[in-house]
Order: sequence, then C-alpha cells, then structure tokens
Amino acid sequence: MQVTKLSPISMKDHTREIDVTQSQLDRWKAGELIQNVMPSISADDREFLMTGITPEEWDAHFSDEG
Repeated sequence: MQVTKLSPISMKDHTREIDVTQSQLDRWKAGELIQNVMPSISADDREFLMTGITPEEWDAHFSDEG
C-alpha cells in the first residue's frame, strides 16, 4: 500500500510502499502496538508510519557521525 506522511523534519510529504493492509492500519490507529499489528514490516517502515521521518532523514539528522 502507498502511504504518504508529512515529515516534521523537512515539512515535505513522502510516499513509501509499505506491505500493510488498511485493517492493520486501523487496528494500530485504534491503539494496538504497531509491532504486534505489523510484525513483518521493517523498523524503518514502522518509524515512517509513526513519525513520517524517512530513513534518509533519520540518518542525516540523528546520526552520531560528524
């Protein structure tokens, strides 16, 4: 499913293809833990769903390097 979220870092919309169903999204939004509802998706995809932050933005802004 194509999921579009607004990044609080760049204030841009980003779209990612994530292997989830609308039912899973609804269960998570209703309060179930994301890792229980969507155990097969990556941590990057879970972070994107929760915050809108892409892996690239996360690395650029929160990396210990530099």
